[in-house]
Amino acid sequence: MERGKMAEAESLETAAEHERILREIESTDTACIGPTLRSVYDGEEHGRFMEKLETRIRNHDREIEKMCNFHYQGFVDSITELLKVRGEAQKLKNQVTDTNRKLQHEGKELVIAMEELKQCRLQQRNISATVDKLMLCLPVLEMYSKLRDQMKTKRHYPALKTLEHLEHTYLPQVSHYRFCKVMVDNIPKLREEIKDVSMSDLKDFLESIRKHSDKIGETAMKQAQQQRNLDNVILQQPRIGSKRKSKKEAYTIFDTEIESTSPKSEQDSGILDVEDEEDDEEVPGAQDLVDFSPVYRCLHIYTVLGARETFENYYRKQRRKQARLVLQPPSNMHETLDGYRKYFNQIVGFFVVEDHILHTTQGLVNRAYIDELWEMALSKTIAALRTHSSYCSDPNLVLDLKNLIVLFADTLQVYGFPVNQLFDMLLEIRDQYSETLLKKWAGIFRNILDSDNYSPIPVTSEEMYKKVVGQFPFQDTELEKPFPKKFPFSEFVPKVYNQIKEFIYACLKFSEDLHLSSTEIDDMIRKSTNLLLTRTLSNSLQNVIKRKNIGLTELVQIIINTTHLEKSCKYLEEFITNITNVLPETVHTTKLYGTTTFKDARHAAEEEIYTNLNQKIDQFLQLADYDWMTGDLGNKASDYLVDLIAFLRSTFAVFTHLPGKVAQTACMSACKHLATSLMQLLLEAEVRQLTLGALQQFNLDVRECEQFARSGPVPGFQEDTLQLAFIDLRQLLDLFIQWDWSTYLADYGQPNCKYLRVNPVTALTLLEKMKDTSRKNNMFAQFRKNERDKQKLIDTVAKQLRGLISSHHS
Repeated sequence: MERGKMAEAESLETAAEHERILREIESTDTACIGPTLRSVYDGEEHGRFMEKLETRIRNHDREIEKMCNFHYQGFVDSITELLKVRGEAQKLKNQVTDTNRKLQHEGKELVIAMEELKQCRLQQRNISATVDKLMLCLPVLEMYSKLRDQMKTKRHYPALKTLEHLEHTYLPQVSHYRFCKVMVDNIPKLREEIKDVSMSDLKDFLESIRKHSDKIGETAMKQAQQQRNLDNVILQQPRIGSKRKSKKEAYTIFDTEIESTSPKSEQDSGILDVEDEEDDEEVPGAQDLVDFSPVYRCLHIYTVLGARETFENYYRKQRRKQARLVLQPPSNMHETLDGYRKYFNQIVGFFVVEDHILHTTQGLVNRAYIDELWEMALSKTIAALRTHSSYCSDPNLVLDLKNLIVLFADTLQVYGFPVNQLFDMLLEIRDQYSETLLKKWAGIFRNILDSDNYSPIPVTSEEMYKKVVGQFPFQDTELEKPFPKKFPFSEFVPKVYNQIKEFIYACLKFSEDLHLSSTEIDDMIRKSTNLLLTRTLSNSLQNVIKRKNIGLTELVQIIINTTHLEKSCKYLEEFITNITNVLPETVHTTKLYGTTTFKDARHAAEEEIYTNLNQKIDQFLQLADYDWMTGDLGNKASDYLVDLIAFLRSTFAVFTHLPGKVAQTACMSACKHLATSLMQLLLEAEVRQLTLGALQQFNLDVRECEQFARSGPVPGFQEDTLQLAFIDLRQLLDLFIQWDWSTYLADYGQPNCKYLRVNPVTALTLLEKMKDTSRKNNMFAQFRKNERDKQKLIDTVAKQLRGLISSHHS
């Protein structure tokens, strides 16, 4: 029962659901009916639903039929009306078709014209659009073409500016075109190309600078020389109201200023103007040799590209390398002045270029960089000059080098470089110059002294007299007598005097332009002249005096010459004072040592005269040939001694021009040496025996010497002063010839004894020789009473002499 109720309830519920679905189907849009039908198929009663659906369809069909039956007559009437309308419509269609055909026929040309018009309008629009696009593209293409032309003509900085405009102004307007994209992609490559090409130009510029540095330096130094000459002329001939340029303006080769925002123009960026004086001859400047535009262009290109620091570092590095090459002197620089000149030209050229770059660019080089380079250059230059100048042995080359160094320093000083160290080094070279001068003048003095005839200068005319007096300051009343006459000195006196003046001039030449005071110049000249006198000239005179083959006549003339040169020293003092304008009374003024030099030379010559005379006397004495065993009594002096006395007379006759003391000393020295030599000859060990006859002959020779001494060969001796040289010989010979032993022995030791100069040792030596002779020459002497008595007397005297000697020693 309950099951039947439940089935009934489910059947009612299913029927209600089916009804709902049918209403939904009827009321829902066909496109959305899918979910409704799915709910039917999801259920289990779709068969019943199909029955319900069929029933509903039949119900609707019956309603449709009822409706059609209700409206059928109206439908029939409508169909009839439609049939009538169809006929009329067919007629209208035919008319329209005919009209259309006519219209098509008539409007065919118009359609064609319209089509043509349509095409023209389309073309017009396309052309207009194309023109607009081309107007945008043409500037881009023109700029790109301009860029290529500029790069082709190596106008890289304008090309870089064009590239910037092209990139930032023109290309953004047409960036959607493919060719523009290609251009945009090429812009970095173009920048790199410009950068590389400008760097290549810079390298060419650096190479050009390296090659032309010496020419630039030569030009700068020529201008410095011209300016210095001009200054000298102005100092000598001052002009009232004259306006001179400052040194910096006059010397500056490179005075064009670079713009701060753009490089030099392509045509004139490398020209470095030289501001010419109106009346001066134009000197070609560096603008004729070097074009500086590459460095300006490259600097600005790298600045625009943001790589200025890279460029500055590269430029400075390369210039440092070039500086080291420039500062490396050639190994043979010291051989010629041209070697030094080329070296200086390159250095000056290098720093003139750097100074120009410093003043025409903003920061490419700075003062600190220039100062660093200059310090390095200064040290290397000074070291090179010290080394190479030490090889110079020619004073003319050293002097030319000094002038070149001064010009080098003055040129660089104009550009603001400190050059004090160069002038300090010149003071060192000055000492070397003095040494080379001394060596040169040593040769000059040697040639003068070797070629001199050591004879008084004869003059036969007023012209010759004035010529000699003009060369050497000399006045003497003796020369006032008529021609011909003679100067007392030989030719080497005026020659040496003039050469000393030439040496002073040479020293003065070196001191010029060294910025020294008059006192310093005077001191330098005097010190150098003192070295010339005390060392060079003194050595030359000493060498001549000590020469082996020098004669007495030459020595006498040397003494006369040095006497006159000594007197001329005051004129040399005046000469130095006149050229330096420093009075000799000034404090710290060095005095000339010429007087001492000539005195020393004269004393050496005097000593050499004494030595030479003694040697001549010795040579004559070597000719002595005494027969010490002779028993004959001679009646004249020996021949050798006669010749010796004749020689001495002729020699002392030459001494008339010598100072009196010199002649007297020479004469006394010769007599003393002769007396000493004769004494040695008498007492020499080889003479073991001698006779009274030999002593008599020897006594004649001594008398001849005494006669010579009494004759006064040299004036100025008092009475018998010269004879005292032979007093020892005289007393000894008198003692033996007179056999006055009793007086000698009795008076010995008394201050007024007759034989005061006879030494007992000498007397004993000579007595022993006579004793031996008496014994050997008288074989029967023991049988003769007189001979025995004499022998006993000799033995007694000898014994007493020995006693005197013993008592004297005790």
